[in-house]
Amino acid sequence: MVDLGFLLITFFVFTTTISTPTMTDLYIPKDSRDSTKLGDDLALTLLLDDDNKIYYYNGLFDRAASKNEIFETNYSTYSGIGKIIRQKQKDLGAGGKFQDGKRDMMLLIKPTSQSVYKNVIDALDEVVINDVKKYAIMEPHAAEIKFLKMKSGH
Repeated sequence: MVDLGFLLITFFVFTTTISTPTMTDLYIPKDSRDSTKLGDDLALTLLLDDDNKIYYYNGLFDRAASKNEIFETNYSTYSGIGKIIRQKQKDLGAGGKFQDGKRDMMLLIKPTSQSVYKNVIDALDEVVINDVKKYAIMEPHAAEIKFLKMKSGH
């Protein structure tokens, strides 16, 4: 009886597949000083701030700030940042200028020192959910930090 139990345990150990962890590939440029040019129409920038706030703008920060086109949203997939990403992809694909909004759009994620790790993970979840092909996590520029401080009143 013990032998039969031992054989069954051995059988199940060898035939059971162990779940393997999945991971995302991370591509890092060889030389960080070598930058590539990005068209203004293709860029969507997310500024991750405290209290689960996201500020976003299209193109260059200076142009968006001068036109008062920096908007606030949240982490909602259906009414927040997910909707913004899908709309940007749709606009790029529908314009005729670009072949595929998912492939052409560049999402720039810029967490601030006030944002928490969960905010970055939530933003990366939206990248996966919306099948964003090109994205980068960067530090915000001084002008962007100044804008956020002015908005939050710090």
